[in-house]
Amino acid sequence: MLIKTPADIKASEITDRSVYLQRRQFLHTAGLLGAGLAVSLPGLALAGVRQKLAFSKNRAFSTSEEPTEPGKITAYNNFYEFGTDKYSPAKLAQKLTTRPWSVTIAGEAEKTGVFDLEDILRKQPLEERIYRLRCVEGWSMVIPWVGFPLGDLLKTFSPTSKAKYVEFTTLARPSEMPGLSRRVLDWPYVEGLRIDEAMHPLTLLAVGLYGEELPNQNGAPLRLVVPWTYGFKSIKSIVKIRFTEQQPLSSWSRANSREYGFYSNVNPEVAHPRWSQKRERRIGEFLKRRTLMFNGYAEQVASLYSGMDLKKYF
Repeated sequence: MLIKTPADIKASEITDRSVYLQRRQFLHTAGLLGAGLAVSLPGLALAGVRQKLAFSKNRAFSTSEEPTEPGKITAYNNFYEFGTDKYSPAKLAQKLTTRPWSVTIAGEAEKTGVFDLEDILRKQPLEERIYRLRCVEGWSMVIPWVGFPLGDLLKTFSPTSKAKYVEFTTLARPSEMPGLSRRVLDWPYVEGLRIDEAMHPLTLLAVGLYGEELPNQNGAPLRLVVPWTYGFKSIKSIVKIRFTEQQPLSSWSRANSREYGFYSNVNPEVAHPRWSQKRERRIGEFLKRRTLMFNGYAEQVASLYSGMDLKKYF
């Protein structure tokens, strides 16, 4: 399997922000002029025709670092349901149907059932938060997510005292997700959090980035963002949320527990068995930088793990 590094990304593969916005304006105008016509143009899906979102900016939870350019965020992804290399998701995820979309709520809660995403969003004010994202493979980004606190949603379902963990499940639709034909993981993709991690105000359910709806390759229409953990913890295209008394068996832990622990905290002192985690390369930069404990969010979240051996519970 060939996995390119950030240094391998060609300039021609990255869309400049100004070009990106001009292209969107062109597509918007073309849509108005050609209303009612069936249009099929090469690359139209990749152009990213997405709705703008109404949101407020939450500066209290945002990093002051400059966000990564949008084209780099949307062109370089881990989403194995659409391929194991970094570039296939941007090409193959465009066929994914994201509307209508529903989320099943199950397990240890007073209110369970199947809920329409549009109904959920009508009750959740959206805000923009600029978070760092650190990948276990050694690369990182700074992303302006648009979403709402996961805890705000979970409280509406009234979890019971037995709800110690929250389990999340990704969509598994073979007709639109060609990567499912490869048994890289035990599909569907599953992740989990402790209930206090899920309720932490930093934990976000994202529906957009850069002020627009999420692109499919970035986890549309609903994904988790847990900024102090490695990126694989932030599960994409969520279709089920289950409250449970037992710790969920997450997909990567099931596949290789030696390399991928349940907590997945960004900890530069715990090396991956095949590489060090002490340094990272920010997408768009040449030189590596020092990796920060809890991805730079130690002040906010270190208390969640007080007294725990973070080398054992990695």
